[in-house]
Amino acid sequence: MLADDHTIVRSALRALLEAEEEFEVVAEAGDVDESVRKVLAYKPNVIVLDLSMPGGSSLTAIPKMREVSPATAVVVLTMENEPRFAREALRSGALGFVLKDAADAELVAAVRAALKGQLYLNPQLGGMIAAAPEAPVGPPDNLTEREVEVLKLVALGHTNAEISEQLYLSVRTVESHRAHIQQKAGRATRAELVAYAREHGLLGDGSG
Repeated sequence: MLADDHTIVRSALRALLEAEEEFEVVAEAGDVDESVRKVLAYKPNVIVLDLSMPGGSSLTAIPKMREVSPATAVVVLTMENEPRFAREALRSGALGFVLKDAADAELVAAVRAALKGQLYLNPQLGGMIAAAPEAPVGPPDNLTEREVEVLKLVALGHTNAEISEQLYLSVRTVESHRAHIQQKAGRATRAELVAYAREHGLLGDGSG
């Protein structure tokens, strides 16, 4: 199965993979929600998954896909070449991480490895990860990317209505994210959330 929000990319990937006699593309998806639904419907052996699609974070969707179809292996195909994305993808349950500017043969090799239950990591990223071990930075407590965005805006003094407008979410959705953040972080007041955001370096130079 192919999941990418660009039709032309999916067409190119289909042609590449179906040129190999052992591969057949059974489904395509253009956003995160559709990807999860079609994994449930088709239960493909492998999904080639773009990290940046409409509908949320593909990283947070990987565990959902693994839950609805445990036999489906996930190979991430992305432009994101920072080691932290590869770490997060593998931690979320992906078996492969390939960069879009890699040679065609690399994606084919990653899909074949995934079918065998083997890990495949872009060699360049593998070297970078080995040279720079993971540092304990960033938000803990399993905050999602969207929750981090909401937390930053809360800490910077924005109201739920302002956050709703900036992130194109309903006020109710913002309130739900805020409640989840408070629960995960164990912080209740805005002052406590500001302190939490500062502790984890989320405010940068805009902290005040």
